[in-house]
Parts: sequence; structure tokens; C-alpha cells
Amino acid sequence: MNPDFPTSTSPLRLSVLDQSPVPLGRTPREALQHTIELAQLADKLGYTRFWVSEHHNTNTLAGSAPEVLLARLGAETKRIRLGSGGVMLPHYAALKVAENFRLLETLYPGRIDLGIGRAPGTDRITAHALNPHNQFRDEDFAEQLMDLRAYLRDDMVADTIHAKVKAAPFTDTVPEMWLLSSSGQSGLFAAHVGAAFSFAHFINPNGGPKMVQVYKERFRPSPELAAPQANVATFVVCADTESHARALADNLALQMLKLETGQFTPIGPLETMNIASFSPDLQSRLAYHHTRIVSGTPDKVKAELTALAASYGVDEVVAVSIMHDYDDRLRSYQLLAEAFALNPVQQMLA
Repeated sequence: MNPDFPTSTSPLRLSVLDQSPVPLGRTPREALQHTIELAQLADKLGYTRFWVSEHHNTNTLAGSAPEVLLARLGAETKRIRLGSGGVMLPHYAALKVAENFRLLETLYPGRIDLGIGRAPGTDRITAHALNPHNQFRDEDFAEQLMDLRAYLRDDMVADTIHAKVKAAPFTDTVPEMWLLSSSGQSGLFAAHVGAAFSFAHFINPNGGPKMVQVYKERFRPSPELAAPQANVATFVVCADTESHARALADNLALQMLKLETGQFTPIGPLETMNIASFSPDLQSRLAYHHTRIVSGTPDKVKAELTALAASYGVDEVVAVSIMHDYDDRLRSYQLLAEAFALNPVQQMLA
């Protein structure tokens, strides 16, 4: 963490994963402008890090190139750590990813996280278009990961490409590497290479605590990280009233249900749902999607996030918020910061 960042009075660190959602009736340009404004707000409110995601061939999320967006966010913020949540490594050459993030680290030293994922972040046809040679094999990802680590460290490995090719620019600091997972497999990779690990509870709310524990047990110290470091990412909906929070959470769960059933439309305004009219199967799926969301008034959300972090054995929660109304998103992050008594830094930014 940046040593200049103010220390929170909360036992938990809070961070943000923003997917640049494009709500119904809005444009990608507006969505990206909202991401910039949200990063500035998170910086001022005292959040630890701000990550942006990578998705392709979708009209619901605007963030397709984290490394490009991060360059802008670095210029618009002061202290918050910035990173990818994440770069889908199988789509790219390890050297190019290393160069992208060494360049970002050179521009914003001590502030860059390189979050790595191995999921497509899209459909298989689009994944093929991004990298026709990708077979999504564990051994290929492991090889890429080892190459990426070598490029970031300037390792001299005899009789390999790393004896001749280095990732530019050359700098005295390196990005902080995180592996992201919703299944746990990348936790094993993270443990092996001595990287940090983030579990996506908002994608898979089952089994995460065990996977983080396995990561910790198998962790091998590295030059960059002496001890295991992990966090958990979850959908968070925080509102001034329980009824409004419930309506927002219902709307998000409904959006996930629509996507699950092939309705790839942007999230719409709040709807009045007659859940009793849904089939038992749909009601069951809605209930499942609610397990991916922590929602309520500030005190309730604080209690649930604290319990979630304790179950995972982590001291950092990454909040993901998708709502139709941008003001609701801003308010959610503001209330969350207040609930956890994060230290705002407006006076430090003047």
C-alpha cells in the first residue's frame, strides 16, 4: 500500500472493482466517465485500491482494455492503488502485458496492481478472435504466468528467451501481482509464484473460504511478497433505507437472472417484482443470486461484510456495485466508507 495513504480506523480495508456498467438508456462514453468520477471519489473517501475489469463483445459493460483505462485513472487520482480486475492473460503475450504494466508502474510508481485472470471474459467465439491459439489449458496458463513473472522481475534465465528479451521500460519498482479466481485453481497458481490472491465471491459464492485457506497453506514466499495476501470481492448495495436497498438488490439479482437466461440487455430502472408469480426454479435462482450480494443499510452492510471477511480470513473486501442510477452507486460507496470510518483525504488533495 502507498505509505502516504491515510490509515483507516476500520479493521477492514475496503476497495472497489468497477466494471464500467452501461445502464439502459446510457452510453459507453457516459459509463467510462462515471468510472473516472468513481475512482476520484474512492480516492478521496479513503478506499485502498480501485480495480477495473476486462470484458469483450458486450453492450452491458464498457471496460474492454484495463491497461488503457488505468492510464487515464492514474492521471485523475492521487493516492489510491489502481489495477486490473483483471487482465485475461490467455488472450495476450506475456511480454506485452508485462510492458503495459511496467509502463503504468513507471508513470504511477507504487500504485499499480496487475490483477491476472484466466477466464475468457467473454464468449468462446470472441475469445478465439482475441487469440486463435488459446486452448484454455492449465499448463499453458502456468507457462504464461512464469514468463510474465520473469519479465516483471528481469530474471536472467539461461537458455531461454529471458536471457535476451526484457520488458521495457526499465524501472526500480514492479506492479503488485494478484491472481483472480472464482473457482480456486488460480489460488494454487498464486501460491506457487508467491502472488496475492483475490476470490470473486460475486461470481461464485460457494467454497471461497476453503480456497483462500488452501492458498495460504501452499503459499511460497517470493521477492515481492513474503507472506500470503488475499481479499474477497462481492456485490455490495448500500442505501439509506432497507426498502431502497432491497429494491436495488432485487434489481441486480433480476439482471443476473436475465443474463443467465440469455437476455443480454443492460440493467434497467427499478422494477416492482411479483416474485410469487415466478416459477419455483426462477425463485430458486433469484435466491441464489442474492447470495452474491451484500445489501442493506450501512450498519447491516458493515456487519455482513465484516462477517464475510472473517469467514474468508481476509482483511480486505472489494466492493462491486452495478445499479441503473449512477447516483445510487455513488451513494452506496459513500455510505460504505462512512460505515467503516474510512479516512477521507479531501484536505490532503487540496
